[in-house]
Amino acid sequence: MTISLLQRREIEARVVGPIFRAFAAEIGEERARAILAGVVRELATQAGRDAATVIGDSSIAGLNVAVDGWQQGGALSLDVLEHSDSDLDFNVTRCQYAEMYQRLGMADLGPILSCSRDGAMIEGFNPGITLERTQTLMEGASHCDFRFHSNK
Repeated sequence: MTISLLQRREIEARVVGPIFRAFAAEIGEERARAILAGVVRELATQAGRDAATVIGDSSIAGLNVAVDGWQQGGALSLDVLEHSDSDLDFNVTRCQYAEMYQRLGMADLGPILSCSRDGAMIEGFNPGITLERTQTLMEGASHCDFRFHSNK
């Protein structure tokens, strides 16, 4: 049985959220957030390496395959602005990840548990690709602006 990335993130959130809240009560919110962000960053970097290996292509074309996985089950609605050998630019106009964290009462953790993964994932996938993103739906913007560029 295969579960979508969105389903996996919900399972993780239902476990991590209460653990995070307990740790935050003991050691303080700021310290607990820093620890959680560090763990998520490490997991995302490894996930990027794993994706590059599984896809067998760490170029922009391979990244596009990975992005398809993020969308599985309609989790994201994208407007692709550019897709070339060196660039992949798109806007996310609907994010069911953000909706899920909101529904679970964890909107404050969504940026750490989800959005912060993107840059670290790219570092693991291909350090020659950069991500520029200035806003996210998770943090209240009208869309997420993903701009990937290959520095080949």
